[in-house]
Amino acid sequence: MEEGLRERKKRETRQRIADMAMGLFMMRGFEQVTVAEVARAADVSVNTVFNYFGTKEDLFLDRREEVEELQSRVVRERRSGESAVAAFRRDFLEAIEQRDWRYGLNEGSDVFGRIVGESPSLMARFRELEHEQTQRLARTLAEESDADPDDLTPDLVAAQIMDATRLLSRHAIARKLAGESWAEIIPLLRSQAERAFDLLERGISDYCVRM
Repeated sequence: MEEGLRERKKRETRQRIADMAMGLFMMRGFEQVTVAEVARAADVSVNTVFNYFGTKEDLFLDRREEVEELQSRVVRERRSGESAVAAFRRDFLEAIEQRDWRYGLNEGSDVFGRIVGESPSLMARFRELEHEQTQRLARTLAEESDADPDDLTPDLVAAQIMDATRLLSRHAIARKLAGESWAEIIPLLRSQAERAFDLLERGISDYCVRM
């Protein structure tokens, strides 16, 4: 369906507010920026900001809905004969090569990570987001494997996959924050990712294979 003028203007306003907010957060840190300052920078009222974003933290996580859906999409789009773990291996390695934001491997992810680490409220919100990601992935795995409602396997598999990818991403970002370049980080990260997924596949390689 074609986007109407009203919908387009709302989308553009939301994006402008989010962009202005992120620019201020990057320059000064999350805790040092007020919603009123974001509103002034975006040339809107404070009420307008809250019409689009329920909290200040939501301004920082303006792509939250997209982020929450990323892992489920990997499972749904896995190839014929490919298990859930194999699909994540492929997706993570592709993200390394592309330096894609979906696993925090893009330029600027170190700045993003530093801002989060300096803000207790953002750290709490990220824990909520990570929990929701894992729960959503578990639900998708249950649907795709036609699991019994009492079967804990989807939850166990989701937790293992999410813990592995988060650990790899956090390690890479920590090295970037320590001053290493992506050119230095990528080769070892690729090797560590292969090792991590090798370990996962030994235990859950036959789970949720697409027929």
